[in-house]
Amino acid sequence: MFRVGGFNFAIAAGAVKEIRGLEGLTIFNLGGIAANLEKLKYTLERGGTTYFVVDAARHFDLKTSTPGRVLILRNSTAAVLVDSTDRMMEISSLHALPRAFTNEEREWYRGLAVIDGEVVPVVNPGAFLTQGEQEVLRAGLERLRGAATA
Repeated sequence: MFRVGGFNFAIAAGAVKEIRGLEGLTIFNLGGIAANLEKLKYTLERGGTTYFVVDAARHFDLKTSTPGRVLILRNSTAAVLVDSTDRMMEISSLHALPRAFTNEEREWYRGLAVIDGEVVPVVNPGAFLTQGEQEVLRAGLERLRGAATA
């Protein structure tokens, strides 16, 4: 579980490769690409891979938060800036999203879980940055790196 802007969220443990502090973050700047992805705040170099760090508060349209941790996602070049991580637990039942969840929310969440009497959305890790967004970002980064060495 993790917190953003005063709200709890859950994510599958298998979707998270690493949880770390904020050290090593570099402000993201790819010109026009950055304007289209306001939720993208930083990059992080880790083990020869560049991760694109999404601000979870912006992603979920929440009030500004105070990030303190980064979740590096498995099988992705996305990482997520969150306020804090809470605990790991087993979720025995995942409930379908009610019809009241419309538009983006249907992509953001896999379903809902009841944890300690609280309804908690279980996030879809692939929704932070789609495969298409990741490909555009990687291509832009390679173009910038190529221009810097030329």
